[in-house]
Amino acid sequence: MLGAPELNLEGKNCLTRPAGQAPFDAAQDAVGFLGCKCTLLELSSQKKFDEIKKANQAAAKKLVEDQFSSSSEDDDEDAEVKQGKILAKTFTIYTSQTDGDSSELERTRQYMNEAFQSGAMTCLICIASVKRNQAVWSCCGCFCIFHLVCIQKWAKDSLFLVSSPLTDDDFGKKDYPWPCPKCRFEYKRSETPSRYYCYCGKVENPALDPWLVPHSCGQICEREFKPSCGHKCLLLCHPGPCPPCPKMVTTTCHCKKAKPVPRRCSAKEWSCRLPCGRTLLCGQHTCENSCHAGDCQPCPRVSKQRCICGRQTAERLCASPQWQCDQVCGKCLPCGNHTCERVCHADPCGDCPRSGKRSCPCEKSKFTLPCTEDVPTCGDSCDKVLECGIHKCSQRCHRGPCEICRQEVEKQCRCGKHTKRMPCHKPYLCETKCTKIRDCQKHQCRRKCCSGNCPPCDQVCGRTLGCRNHKCPSGCHRGSCNPCPETVDVKCNCGKTVIKVPCGRERTIKPPKCKQLCSRPPTCHHSTQEKHYCHFGRCPPCRQSCQKTLACGHLCPVSCHDEALVKQTGLHQSAGPWEQPSEPAFIQTALPCPPCEVPVPVECLGQHEVSPLPCHSANPYPCIRFCGRLLDCQNHICMKECHRVTKLNSIEDEKKAGPECLQCEEECTKPRPSGCPHRCVLPCHPGDCPSCLQMLKIKCHCKLSILYIECLKLTCADLKEKELLTSCKNQCPKELPCGHRCKEICHSGSCPLNCSQKVKLRCLCKRLKKEIQCSKIKEGQVSLECDALCKEMKRKASEIKEAEAKAAVEEEKRRQQAELEAFENRLKGRRKNKRRKDEVEVEQSSWQKYKNLIMLPVFGVAVVMVAWLMVYND
Repeated sequence: MLGAPELNLEGKNCLTRPAGQAPFDAAQDAVGFLGCKCTLLELSSQKKFDEIKKANQAAAKKLVEDQFSSSSEDDDEDAEVKQGKILAKTFTIYTSQTDGDSSELERTRQYMNEAFQSGAMTCLICIASVKRNQAVWSCCGCFCIFHLVCIQKWAKDSLFLVSSPLTDDDFGKKDYPWPCPKCRFEYKRSETPSRYYCYCGKVENPALDPWLVPHSCGQICEREFKPSCGHKCLLLCHPGPCPPCPKMVTTTCHCKKAKPVPRRCSAKEWSCRLPCGRTLLCGQHTCENSCHAGDCQPCPRVSKQRCICGRQTAERLCASPQWQCDQVCGKCLPCGNHTCERVCHADPCGDCPRSGKRSCPCEKSKFTLPCTEDVPTCGDSCDKVLECGIHKCSQRCHRGPCEICRQEVEKQCRCGKHTKRMPCHKPYLCETKCTKIRDCQKHQCRRKCCSGNCPPCDQVCGRTLGCRNHKCPSGCHRGSCNPCPETVDVKCNCGKTVIKVPCGRERTIKPPKCKQLCSRPPTCHHSTQEKHYCHFGRCPPCRQSCQKTLACGHLCPVSCHDEALVKQTGLHQSAGPWEQPSEPAFIQTALPCPPCEVPVPVECLGQHEVSPLPCHSANPYPCIRFCGRLLDCQNHICMKECHRVTKLNSIEDEKKAGPECLQCEEECTKPRPSGCPHRCVLPCHPGDCPSCLQMLKIKCHCKLSILYIECLKLTCADLKEKELLTSCKNQCPKELPCGHRCKEICHSGSCPLNCSQKVKLRCLCKRLKKEIQCSKIKEGQVSLECDALCKEMKRKASEIKEAEAKAAVEEEKRRQQAELEAFENRLKGRRKNKRRKDEVEVEQSSWQKYKNLIMLPVFGVAVVMVAWLMVYND
């Protein structure tokens, strides 16, 4: 009837009759229905009014709290106190057992502070805040915290992407790892988290306790320190890495010389700074470095050492006594025909490499030949496998590498789609491009004649990461991209309190609450404002006393009225309590200070006369007199009309000019000191003129450099000082009579004739040399004579030359004798008899040829000697 639905009052319908009551007639029904309807309308209007009233009261209360309360400073203080109590409880056992020293806990404390701060802990996979009541998992490599559900999905997706290219036969045979989203630390498939544990791993599903670190069990950590030292962590269950070991141990220094001292277990390795003194590997010297850890460095000294073969001597580091020269051994081998070809060695040369049984080039036949003869080819086919690996060499046994395979075969391309007959040594690649999809499942391979093993996709992914600020820099891949590794600083208004959040969270995270005082400049005229904490938005209005200096010099006693609230006229009347005001009731505006009416004496601008004037109009005025004050130059007076001058306290300085007076712009006319050719650089000034600091441009003694010297130094210097001032301090460029350059510093006059340059003096054979001063050689005081070794070398060289000449003469005689015999044989027409095939012609030696000619004279001489002895004995 009125569009109102059917309503229930106290669980009963208005139109419902009691049980057992007779039905009404039509008139009674109509009257009862209208009465009930009116009651319902009244109750509905009252209920709506009460709801609107409560909403307006709540809005008014909130507005009052925002404008007139200290925002949430008390709440911040309570939160800081609570956080301090929690951290104190966490570090209680640690500090009590380590003499209260907690200087090494800053890194762990930072992780705990982030755990307490709202929104500081963020899951890098879903880019969402990690709450206290959510199951989490912490990486043991970077200690980053993730949601348990997110890391499980991440591990599952990573394992699927790694194992998806495998075939059915290979699937499950290898345990592929999955990486941490942040530090890429690899975990096995069996290490995939399935349950929610505290940080130390003792308690499953730790209970939420507001007085403990979130996700902590509250027990002692007792995890092994890294690196392991045998002790365990004493902190309560905490996020992040365990701090360095705080236990006290008694330990000595690296070199074991100092007495043992108590130190922290984490810093038990220390140095006494004394010389190490340990014997180095060379066995001759000791380590001179200060006490250090690990092995000593190699010996840095240099000594003369012989090579392995002992032929050469050189200066080398003492730490490397074993060295080889570049000379070939050259010793005669046991065969007597060849020499050793190895380079500088100490072991025996060994047998001749050409002795014993040797194989032909094809290695089918073996020969036992003297080392002076080369192994002949056997004449059989080579039959070595060619580079193709299929065919064999068809040439006869030969030396050197085999030729390339030139047989024509039916070849198949790499992709297996085409065949062609061509030489065996040439590869066959077709022009067909591969149409397979690469491992990214987005792009085709497009490689010519692909074997089917397509390479990974080389394109950049480029998809927008979850942070919405950066793009994926990885190669094109399947599945979701890795989380954005960047972090963003979220600062308070002053920028001193900063929290680091993952990239993408800076839009939703609240700025940190700063406990620093607000550093904004005051909006009123005061130099400082009332102390309050750093905040966003407008500062609260100033309630200090105005204390403005009026034009008369008095101070304004009223409160600060630079931002006074003034009621605005013409306000719009609201139609009801539910209507919001369309404009503010008050506006902020600056009110002027009231005028001062106190009469005060006023002096003219130039302080020439005093006149009484009202305070609000008591402004200094100019008179028509000249200023007449003595200027700063003490030589002239100010000719400016009466003007404002700075009031001086001293009575004696009343006639001196102030900063507002004219400045003297005339040049200085005072006489200069004797010998100075310059004028005073200052304008008209009091007192003596300053020293002349202008630079003079002169040349040095060697006439190569231009020097700039102060006029004062040069004019006031004596002869010795002038000699030093006019020197360029470089080496003299003049050349001495011997041809060397003068070693003296730039000087005047002629150069000294005593040359100290060292030159090399050699003996006549050029073997000996010695460094001697140039002046001694010119004077003929020193000479270098050859020693006995030089003479011996000359004698040996002459003997070698004579032996070579004799050998050449003998060789020439033998050659002429052979030619003569051959010529005689051709004239006689003798022919040699045919010999058997297995006979070997033996050449007669020199003794067999000439023994008759030698023996007859010797025998005759012997007979004569015997006869003479017989006669002499008789």
